[in-house]
Amino acid sequence: MRCAAPPPSALVGSLRRAAAPRLLLLSGGRGSGKTRWCLAVREAAGRIGLQTAGVVSPPVYANGAKFAIDAMDAASGERRRLAVRPPPHEAGTAGLGWRFDAAALAWGDAVLQNVGGCDLLLVDELGPLEFRGQGGFSHGFAAVEARRYRLAIAVVRPELLDAAVARWPWASCIYDKDLP
Repeated sequence: MRCAAPPPSALVGSLRRAAAPRLLLLSGGRGSGKTRWCLAVREAAGRIGLQTAGVVSPPVYANGAKFAIDAMDAASGERRRLAVRPPPHEAGTAGLGWRFDAAALAWGDAVLQNVGGCDLLLVDELGPLEFRGQGGFSHGFAAVEARRYRLAIAVVRPELLDAAVARWPWASCIYDKDLP
């Protein structure tokens, strides 16, 4: 089911009335604002004292160019450098265009593995590494499926959205063009 993305404050405000766990699959192209929207939802939740858990992967820019991606614990705000762009003559991890740091991946996955009950779960993102069974934040699947949250937002690439919907047919979908 597709739904428009509400403003983060409205979405977070609705969590107090949530009767059952709800999952939003957030999908869109690179640079479309998915992570920015997740961070805004996290900030809105924090302002009203809701418990947030999971991992967000904010981009890191220098001179206007994205050169790295961090992994951030959504509860504590702690960050680790998750990936950097490799030099032009090198391929990225698994052909993804990024060189991932194994220790940072393991750290982010451990954050997801240790998620308990929370109001808001963020999993940014479940991508090719996870869906192909090549690691990444694979414990994000279990965190979503445990349903120990009021709202979970899982970021999924467009090419993997069908697999995500097949796995979680009860989810609602938001596409990047629906972001405020």
